[in-house]
Amino acid sequence: MHKLIFYTKENCPLCDDAKVLLDLLRPEYPFEMEERDIYTKDDWLEKYQLMIPVVQINDIMLDCEQITYDSLETALKKSN
Repeated sequence: MHKLIFYTKENCPLCDDAKVLLDLLRPEYPFEMEERDIYTKDDWLEKYQLMIPVVQINDIMLDCEQITYDSLETALKKSN
């Protein structure tokens, strides 16, 4: 099973959209998802505040400008 980290924050429409895409992909590409609110750790806030949402699947990182259904599906396939 894939291990996915989803960097997010509250009141973030782009994060909500990304989560919908992940939920659509989950039945075909099962994964365990850890959600991380960037405001709970200074390192995450500093690193990701301008890139949110960020999805990390193994060594693949997708930021807000890269997250699409196709890019997420490709990353999940590659991480097999």
